[in-house]
Amino acid sequence: MAARRRARGPGLAAGAGVAVAARVEALDAFARAGRVALYAALPDELPTRPLFEAVRRHGKSALFPRLAGERLEFAPVERWEELRPGRYGVLEPPPGAAGAGWGDLVLVPGVAFDRTGHRLGRGGGTYDRTFAEAGEGVVLIGVAYEFQLVDEVPHGPGDRRLHAVVTERAFYPAGEAAQ
Repeated sequence: MAARRRARGPGLAAGAGVAVAARVEALDAFARAGRVALYAALPDELPTRPLFEAVRRHGKSALFPRLAGERLEFAPVERWEELRPGRYGVLEPPPGAAGAGWGDLVLVPGVAFDRTGHRLGRGGGTYDRTFAEAGEGVVLIGVAYEFQLVDEVPHGPGDRRLHAVVTERAFYPAGEAAQ
């Protein structure tokens, strides 16, 4: 998956980021959300700046994660330029930004996803630990390229299922049978 993500040219990646942002903007969960948590994509991930711009354009609060021990905490960011490189080079809110919970809608990264709501992360378990006690009121949606959807992702009892996955081609509610 990592090699396929790295092989995406800048034009294809940018177009995919814009397409995903448009799909997210069309969701009822987005319309209802006052606070949207997202993440600053790494260079090999689907670009998320268009998602950030959509959140801000709609007057919603944009929350970004930063590591706080073994979990994530989310802080509001008003301008993309406020983000700073964190522990692993991932852009995150500046150290002084106060935490603000995790929002109503959370857009989640991953290496691979299946259509039943399972995700394979980078192996640290940070998102799973963070959202282990999140109520059903928090909507978790994976963000991916279409090729990151696979028939089945390995999962265990500590893994938090997503409500859906959105790609540049479609929106997949969890539980939809793989085609």
